[in-house]
Amino acid sequence: MNALRETAAEFVRREVAPYLQDWEDAGQVPRSLHLAAAKQGLLGVSFPESVGGEGGDLLDSIAVMEGMLESGASSGLLAALFTGGIALPHIAASGNTDLVDRFVRPTLAGEKIGALAITEPDGGSDVAAIRTTARLDGDAYVVDGTKTFITSGARADFVTLAVRTGGPGARGLSLLVVEKGTPGFTVDRTLAKMGWHCSDTAELGLAGCRVPVANLVGAEGSGFAQIAEQFVVERIALAVHGYGIAARSLALTAAYVRERSTFGRPLNDRQVVRHRLVEMHRQVEVARTYVHAVAARHVAGEDVVAAACLAKQTAVETAVAVTDMAVQLHGGTGYLHGTEVERHYRDARILPIGGGATEVLIDLAARLLGYA
Repeated sequence: MNALRETAAEFVRREVAPYLQDWEDAGQVPRSLHLAAAKQGLLGVSFPESVGGEGGDLLDSIAVMEGMLESGASSGLLAALFTGGIALPHIAASGNTDLVDRFVRPTLAGEKIGALAITEPDGGSDVAAIRTTARLDGDAYVVDGTKTFITSGARADFVTLAVRTGGPGARGLSLLVVEKGTPGFTVDRTLAKMGWHCSDTAELGLAGCRVPVANLVGAEGSGFAQIAEQFVVERIALAVHGYGIAARSLALTAAYVRERSTFGRPLNDRQVVRHRLVEMHRQVEVARTYVHAVAARHVAGEDVVAAACLAKQTAVETAVAVTDMAVQLHGGTGYLHGTEVERHYRDARILPIGGGATEVLIDLAARLLGYA
């Protein structure tokens, strides 16, 4: 696992760090980065070899993310590069060899980019309320609706789409794979954001879009269960983003306060600064330890839905707090566009929202823990 972490770290030092600000300013990462990451064996970590992956499990994915973040990758960079981590698992788990060959293998090889489209303009975290419809018409589903806040939506070659094939509620949902270029499927607009600048985000439209029945993922009506099954991994991944950028911000700040002098003394000569660094360290270590423990339980087969909600909350709140302290201790330098701690500060703010807003996840945990 240490070798995997170092491989990921070296990849960032070589392929990412020199160019990341340019990608931030451009609003997306190049497709060539996906090919490079695939050749390095990073895209397929935790996917079975039988579908074109590298094998391994969630703990291996965590090692990759930690190594990348320690070396200066951003949360937005990981979101853009590893979108397949949320677009592909449902397809890979379905056992549909045709869909695996057409979408999973080429994506893990870095040849295609996939996206997951669940959120709708008036739906937010309420997956069961999805309104996008898919009406069966002969050998195709006719899809109508709108999706928003879709990570990699502008660059994606295909989208794993949550649709309503049945009645109201969770039981009426299914998953379909919609390919770029399908008539009626459009990228309506790209969305400018506070953070995650190098991760393109889009609003997608579907109007009379005919999707072959062969592109149905799993059984009709099983969409909600498929989505829910993958939420634990997505939430743990976002938790790693959280403590990962917090740890990186702490390291940058610790180095800065050693070098920066005010009133004739290094900043870290001051007790208040040292105490702030210790507090940042404490929060990072608590979050990292908690997330690792929950991830290990998940890999062991335990039901950790509630624990994953709380681990994500702990880690992303750490990200928000620690990156804020990092900017403060950097002073005016931390407020400048292009400063790494400024990037992490902006990126941190999406983490308590994405993958289920903190308020929604706390309420879910309350029900699962028997407090409601």
